Amino acid sequence: MIDDGTGLFTIGELARSTGLTVRTIRYWSDEGVLTPVGRSTGGYRLYDAESAARLELIRTLRELGLGLADVRKVLDGERTVAEVAAAHVVALDARIRSLKVTRAVLSTVARRGSSAEEMTLMNKLARLSAAERRRIMEEFVEEMFHGLDLADPDIRERMRDTAVNLPDDPTPEQVDAWVELAELVQDPEFRAQMRRAAELNHADRGPDTPAGASRWFARRLVEQVGKAREQGIEPAAPEAEQVLRELFGDTDRAAILERINATHNPRLARYRELLGTLKGTPVKTFAEEFAWVGAALEARLAS
Repeated sequence: MIDDGTGLFTIGELARSTGLTVRTIRYWSDEGVLTPVGRSTGGYRLYDAESAARLELIRTLRELGLGLADVRKVLDGERTVAEVAAAHVVALDARIRSLKVTRAVLSTVARRGSSAEEMTLMNKLARLSAAERRRIMEEFVEEMFHGLDLADPDIRERMRDTAVNLPDDPTPEQVDAWVELAELVQDPEFRAQMRRAAELNHADRGPDTPAGASRWFARRLVEQVGKAREQGIEPAAPEAEQVLRELFGDTDRAAILERINATHNPRLARYRELLGTLKGTPVKTFAEEFAWVGAALEARLAS
């Protein structure tokens, strides 16, 4: 406080009492959020006790991340502290989500040893909006089932539900899963594989075939093959023939093998695993059971 009986402070004295720098206080004064109450005979800015209290409020708001425009509105009474805080929470939440995606992308890049080009693509895919992610998945499903009216509606509906979004708080594994999934469903070769699987499902069904029949048969296959594997029956063993007959009867073995390869292959299994990771619900692909059937069929077709 200057020793003239006015109870006013110079900017230097205000800085010493608050722990702020003269430069910071001068900047806030220049920006109009801390107006001096007057000037000394030498032209120096002077502040009073109310200025010191105002300065503490400014510092608190700035430490919480508010911009000077919002600080000014609070100090001028245009907005309450609560209103500005609520708006700032929303902005902070968005920033936190963005930072977490950035961290997840960098973790994936480090784990994969990605090139600069791959990192750019991963970052672009990870930051797609919810609408853009839905569009990618919906276009994929539409291409898969277009014109195939007899395809199992249960499968069609479950596929349409795959328009998933990244969680608000994604783990590096979930970001990695989305990036890989987006790359997969935009791969022409994989799209062709999935289309072929849908075509085979469509060809196998009649107008009266109940929805969910495909899943029911898959469960039966897994159960039957699981028992055979528990008994140690190898795909090429004579005992495997009985398992095939119980599952397929006298149906053409080459046609069955084509369907197995189209609907249960490593890339399709990976697709299901990625969806499970994104949804937080691990998926069983039963790859070993279907591989056993494929090997059993191949053994008999080769003999």
